[in-house]
Amino acid sequence: MSRWPSNPRGRLQEAAMELFAEHGYDQTTVAGIAERAGLTERTFFRHFSDKREVLFSGGEELQAMMVEALTAAPPEATPLGAVEAALSAVTAFFDERHPMSRARQVIIDAHSELQERECAKMGKIAEALAEALRARGVPDPDARLTADAGIAVFRSAFAQWVRSDVGDMRTCIEECFAALEKVIAQGR
Repeated sequence: MSRWPSNPRGRLQEAAMELFAEHGYDQTTVAGIAERAGLTERTFFRHFSDKREVLFSGGEELQAMMVEALTAAPPEATPLGAVEAALSAVTAFFDERHPMSRARQVIIDAHSELQERECAKMGKIAEALAEALRARGVPDPDARLTADAGIAVFRSAFAQWVRSDVGDMRTCIEECFAALEKVIAQGR
C-alpha cells in the first residue's frame, strides 16, 4: 500500500473548487485547500504555483492537443479548416468536464485578474496555432489572423456551451464557425 493517498492533484483541484463555491475565491486560502484535500501546503505547492493555477492548469494540455490536431490536418485543408480541426479535436476534453467548466467560469467571470489570465492563456494558444500554421506554409498576416479568428470562435463557442445544459462542445464550435463564415461571406 502506498504511503500517500492517490491522485493528490485531483483532490486538490476538487477541494479548491468546493471552497471557491462555498466561500468565494478571495476568501479561499492554499492552507484551506490543502486541509480540505487532506494534504499539506507543501503538497499543494508541488502541484500548483498558487491557487489561480488550480483554475488554469489544463492550458498547456489544451494547447498541445490543438497544435497536434492542426499539424495533423490534411495538407489540402485551408488554414481556417486546419484551425477548425484543432478546435474540434478538444471537444471531448471539454464535454467530460462540463460541470467543472461551468463552475470554473463563474469564478473567472467574477474576478478581473482571472479574466486577464484567461485572455493571456487564449493569446498564448493563438500564437501557438499561428506558429503551427506558419509551419504549414501559411504566411503572416494570414497565419495570425486565422489563429485569432479561431480563438474568437472558440471563446464564443465556449461561452455558449458553458452556459448551456447540453455538454456538446462540438456543435457549439460548428455553429460558431458557420456564423463566422456567414459574416465573412457578407463582405465588408
